[in-house]
Amino acid sequence: MSEKIRVKAIYNGTVQGVGFRATTAMLAENAGVTGTVRNLPDGSVELVAEGWPGDVDAYLDRIAEQLRHRIDTVDLRRGPATDEFDRFRIAY
Repeated sequence: MSEKIRVKAIYNGTVQGVGFRATTAMLAENAGVTGTVRNLPDGSVELVAEGWPGDVDAYLDRIAEQLRHRIDTVDLRRGPATDEFDRFRIAY
């Protein structure tokens, strides 16, 4: 079995003030991922998700599908999981 991974994604577009963070948190509940999502000062949203590769990829695919009309670009960076999260949280 492969190792757990960590993905950091920066979403640009109409992603603040439109329920973007709440939607990513809702999708995380059933995806088997942990992590966090927060607004950044430049108007983008940063998402960090950790879990098994298939779970994380499926989660990112659901975000891309459900929020496609809000996302202009996404910058993804992958690495090994740090296991710092016990659940998925919205950062305020």
